[in-house]
Amino acid sequence: MSRLTKTLIPLVALAVLSAGLVSERPVHGAEAFEFVALGDMPYELPDDYARFDRLIAAINTIMPAFSIHLGDTKAGSTPCGDEALEKVKDQFMTFAGPLIYTPGDNEWTDCHRKKAGEYDPRERLAFVRKLHFSEAKSLGGKPMPLTRQSDVGKYKDMVENARWVHGSILFATVHVVGSNNGFGRDTAADKEYLGRNEANIAWIKETFTIAKRENRDAVVFAFQANPNFDERHGGDSGFGDTLRAFVEGAKAFAKTVLLVQGDSHEFIVDQPLKTELDDGERLENVYRLQVMGSREVQAVRVGIHPGDPVMFSFRPLIVKENINPLEE
Repeated sequence: MSRLTKTLIPLVALAVLSAGLVSERPVHGAEAFEFVALGDMPYELPDDYARFDRLIAAINTIMPAFSIHLGDTKAGSTPCGDEALEKVKDQFMTFAGPLIYTPGDNEWTDCHRKKAGEYDPRERLAFVRKLHFSEAKSLGGKPMPLTRQSDVGKYKDMVENARWVHGSILFATVHVVGSNNGFGRDTAADKEYLGRNEANIAWIKETFTIAKRENRDAVVFAFQANPNFDERHGGDSGFGDTLRAFVEGAKAFAKTVLLVQGDSHEFIVDQPLKTELDDGERLENVYRLQVMGSREVQAVRVGIHPGDPVMFSFRPLIVKENINPLEE
């Protein structure tokens, strides 16, 4: 049985989009809404630029409240030059509604690789921040205001960590990336990680505190990395602090929490967070959505249903023309 068929949420239906045809189940209720999650694209260049454009057009057709791109706007083995990053920024601006973006490792952390151009990752991070986060609002054709960590506390560099409210739900992005969150490669990388990790943990804790104080129905965190929920997280892990902050916050909040991430390119909905990272019990109020990506230039529609015990439903948004042919 595949990981997908073992999903713990039985609320997944398939939406197939082709030219002029949209198959969809409306999100019902006065306060119900949906957003779209996607990430790890465009990868295979230049062909995936057109595939990404088709996906954006499909998203614009269904008009979600907003979309979230979970980072990795290029493959790790392609150059990290300005032109590639700027091209995707132009595509981001073709989203009809708000588009919130959180960076991935392929845009900066892994840019030291030879195939990526042997860039200084910290210089690439500075460029990404300048390119995408110059204002306290989302990207897209109808940008919406965001509360940024850089504007409300001491972490002045963290323009990419954002928070916003839609309906009764509190949303937040957290800059957690693949390649062990940038930790363990060299002294310069570790120094950057330690500062960003401290800011991330503070942002997670503050978000849970606000959600509890404001009596929010749920909290949604969006980030790039697959933090390896099932592994042991010792002192060499760049994800242990993040997962512990999610565990502590989810316990205290005691309502529904959704973690949305990319990185591993496989559509999964499950409940992988435990009360203790190594041997604890499953936290039943915490759900994880991992989106597809890389070769699968598709997205996921997330329905919000206030009053429902689960509150979230998940439906793949599939562009027919983007489906890869089966190998013989």
